Amino acid sequence: MNQSVRSSLLVTHRLLDLVALGLAFVTAAALISPGSVQAVSRSVLALEPRVFLSLAVLLISWSVCLSSLWLYRSKRLANWRAELIEVFKAVSLCTLILSAAELILQWKTVNRWVLISFWGLASTLLFLMRLVKKYTLRQFRLHGRNLRRVVIVGTGPRAQQMAEMIREHAELGYRLVGFIDNVEQPGVIGKLDRMAEILRDNIVDEMMIALPIKTFYEEMENIVQAAAEQGITVRLHSDLFSVRLTRAVAEQLDETPILSLYTGPEYSWGFVCKRIIDFCGALILLTLLSPLLLLISILIKLTSPGPVFFVQDRLGYNKRLFRMWKFRTMVVNAPQMQAQLEHRNEAGGPVFKIKDDPRVTSLGKFLRKTSLDELPQLFNVLLGDLSLVGPRPLPRRDYDRFDEYWFNRRFSVKPGITCIWQVSGRSNTNFDYWIRQDLEYIDQWSLALDFKILLKTIPAVLRGTGAM
Repeated sequence: MNQSVRSSLLVTHRLLDLVALGLAFVTAAALISPGSVQAVSRSVLALEPRVFLSLAVLLISWSVCLSSLWLYRSKRLANWRAELIEVFKAVSLCTLILSAAELILQWKTVNRWVLISFWGLASTLLFLMRLVKKYTLRQFRLHGRNLRRVVIVGTGPRAQQMAEMIREHAELGYRLVGFIDNVEQPGVIGKLDRMAEILRDNIVDEMMIALPIKTFYEEMENIVQAAAEQGITVRLHSDLFSVRLTRAVAEQLDETPILSLYTGPEYSWGFVCKRIIDFCGALILLTLLSPLLLLISILIKLTSPGPVFFVQDRLGYNKRLFRMWKFRTMVVNAPQMQAQLEHRNEAGGPVFKIKDDPRVTSLGKFLRKTSLDELPQLFNVLLGDLSLVGPRPLPRRDYDRFDEYWFNRRFSVKPGITCIWQVSGRSNTNFDYWIRQDLEYIDQWSLALDFKILLKTIPAVLRGTGAM
């Protein structure tokens, strides 16, 4: 696609967004305050300068807002969730601008309910428009149009993986021009020392670098410089780091570009929602279950000597210690008896668990089987030590026995009452598989995954799957 067509489509896209925002505003105002809309319409028909000036300022502000949030950059590699988040951010800012305009210009059309309706309608319209655009472009690309021509620097396994991705996913809209490397094999269009010449003689929109950077460190600067001189986008498939990263983000430290490598989940608006859900959910559950909590407390006091609660230091977020509460299910001297039972450990790894534990009381067996002993941890959720969903917090004793450093990445999120391994067999799951499932949860975290785990927890608890 040539530059003039691309520019025309970009201008059209921006105009359609402004039309959608205007339509959302008029619709919201008409639904909430139809009389005021009629008054504004009469002012427009009467060509009142104040109204036109106000609308012009609003549209210009919206346009600047949408552009400043990078809403019009290329989205070939972005998924629909990323676009949805960008739309929410943009519409939220546009809503603030509309609210400010109402205060400054004293518009009678705008009130709180109009703003809320505008936000919902505008978010829906803009996101639906992007889904339609994405589908349309996908069809164009599948038929060989709207393609970006790509060269891959390197011929190793990473380069072949990228080439295979381009061939298998035509909807991304990439056409492979060829490989550039210092080896002679089919598909190679030149050597590294001819980089500038090759880029000049071929139509290239993007360059994907898949060289082993540790080996070609000195050549890398020349390769990127050659692409920059001709305005070619560079994408780097790096082999610098062997650790698994959830994301790499380009950031600015003063005037210095920094590549930040994150090995834990992104703490964005989703985690704010998670904390709100945790707090409200724990508060509601504690209120509803308070009679049951009282009954269990009385039964514990009646059936065995000792306190109602078992309180133990556990490792939470970033290995910070906190006091975790459970209903006591064992005899009072259970910690002292553990050393004598170590040889019967069935959990594997550093975790200690055995079936038919002689330290467990008769009532404790029932509480453990039904997971009712975990209910006091809702207080930990209220305090912010735990989440409803997250890797289970480990006792300090178990952590001190870790023999693999990669296990520690599970501490990059707040621990929880339930997690993937608890709905996948609980104590029947071996230790390594348990840890790997925790890391999988961290890498794939979303609110939808949390809800899925919560829903699966209910039948797992009712069945008592793997409980000890």
